[in-house]
Amino acid sequence: MGASRILIALSSRLDRTIGWDRLPRPLGLLTLIGLRDQLRERNLYDTGLVKPPPAQPTDLIRRTLDGSWNDLHRPAMGSLGTRFGRNVPLDRAYPEPAPDLLDPSPRLVSRTLLAREQFIPAPTINVLAAAWIQFEVHDWVSHDTDASRPIRVPLEKDDPWPEPPMEIARTVQDPSASGDGAPPPFCTSDTHWWDGSQVYGNVQDFQGVVRTGVGGELAFDQQGLPPPALDPFLDPVGPRGNFWLGLALLHTLFMREHNAICKTLRENEPGDWSDDKLHDTARLINAAVMAKIHTVEWTPAIIAHPTTEWGMNANWYGLLGERFRKRVGRVGRSDVLSGILGSPTDHHGVPYSLTEEFVAVYRMHPLIPDTYTFRAVKDDGFLSERDFLELGPGGKWRKALGEIGLADALYSFGTANPGAIALHNYPASLRAFRPDAQGPLVDLATIDILRDRERGVPRYNEFRTLMHRKPVSSFEDLTRDSRTAAELRDVYGHVDRLDTMVGLYAEPRPQGFAFGDTTFRVFLLMASRRLKSDRFFTTDYTPKTYTRTGLQWINDATMSKILLRHYPELEPALRGVDNAFKPWHRVSG
Repeated sequence: MGASRILIALSSRLDRTIGWDRLPRPLGLLTLIGLRDQLRERNLYDTGLVKPPPAQPTDLIRRTLDGSWNDLHRPAMGSLGTRFGRNVPLDRAYPEPAPDLLDPSPRLVSRTLLAREQFIPAPTINVLAAAWIQFEVHDWVSHDTDASRPIRVPLEKDDPWPEPPMEIARTVQDPSASGDGAPPPFCTSDTHWWDGSQVYGNVQDFQGVVRTGVGGELAFDQQGLPPPALDPFLDPVGPRGNFWLGLALLHTLFMREHNAICKTLRENEPGDWSDDKLHDTARLINAAVMAKIHTVEWTPAIIAHPTTEWGMNANWYGLLGERFRKRVGRVGRSDVLSGILGSPTDHHGVPYSLTEEFVAVYRMHPLIPDTYTFRAVKDDGFLSERDFLELGPGGKWRKALGEIGLADALYSFGTANPGAIALHNYPASLRAFRPDAQGPLVDLATIDILRDRERGVPRYNEFRTLMHRKPVSSFEDLTRDSRTAAELRDVYGHVDRLDTMVGLYAEPRPQGFAFGDTTFRVFLLMASRRLKSDRFFTTDYTPKTYTRTGLQWINDATMSKILLRHYPELEPALRGVDNAFKPWHRVSG
């Protein structure tokens, strides 16, 4: 048995008998490395690219709009229109047929188990952390839907839904599927890469609006916000819609960061660079900054266990740590000692893609509060209180930001808590809202439950088992709360019928975690895969691609530094805060 097999066997045994989170930190981290190796070996499944190679661009050291040519041997890999992969065996990934698709009714689950009874806060993080994950998800994943053949969800007699019957657009299946009996695949409407596409777009029309055409820079309106002509791209019809003030803050921040990078490149790099070269290089740098922030700041804030905090930093810097990496650089090719950046690209035997299971565990809508209190950063003075829908679609966020101001809005988000990812905490604002002014009313909680069943994500107990955790034998075995166990039994009858999202919300969490250990297994696998498969974070993470100026910019970047670069008035609130996604200080007048 090789060293890797021994590590996997030892890690699995330690995790099942003791639990990685209860081990001393070095042994806990070694156990997580073994569990990650196990997941890489057993939980990556190829659903096929089924897309011809695109024409080769003239410049291979830039990110393409459609995500092609990241892998030079399989240029369509990870590009627009390619399939989502799977983290479960394909024979366990079939959509649920009728009547199981609607059993129990996803609307009943929404009403009885998910609906927010009273706001349950997550006290260790701030609302900026809630906005951040939606900002990132808009870069990673999106499915197309078809409203012409809706799924009709049955309603109870006492259901107050005002527009019966409830109809939900189906997810579009890949039309090129062979019909050979394999589970139907679904295609991405975004690139699979961590490439900042939510800011830069993935079609030329988006680029035509967002770019100024001068000095590589991005365009703003007179308020310093993304130009109104960009709104149809930021808040389109369909699942990518729902643009709101939280997203506007982060889009504006990283568009400003892009322009600051362009300015620094113009000042420090020799030669007369074209607008395209400045833009493309700044995009590479900015996307890497976002990936770094997510890896070493957002994730450690969300899973604030000492072992995982160390582990996420090791993904970026290696076990030798940040100080060693910055002073000495890489030691050898291994990503264990010196981190993934600059290590060899590795797809671990399966062409890279994001997965349906990755989409499933990122259903974190309980983070969103229903009401927001805005205060002034200069003295913490009360400005206004608004509900989510006053800050959202239809351009309402523009009016709100014009009245509140960007710095005060950021301060208000930084000092407030989001919701806990738990049962009975799904925001009311998202359970009855109209994302399109002329479209139907939707209950996003009902849709979340239905999507996993429709896309073949196994139900909770099977999902948990496939993530190499012992299945639960009863509802009481899942949750320590007898009331919750009784509620789950009333809705589902048997623990094996429990929906994955509901089970994930109900299970206990390791110390410092905002979600449970089953969700974490998918994170453990996919967090490093998104970096390790991308040549712009591995073999092409070089001065030739990024410039020395760009690599230094990435090294220096933190979320707090970016916030203070563009909004220096936030300094009193951020002073002494070690992570910008944790609660900031309230200022005094």
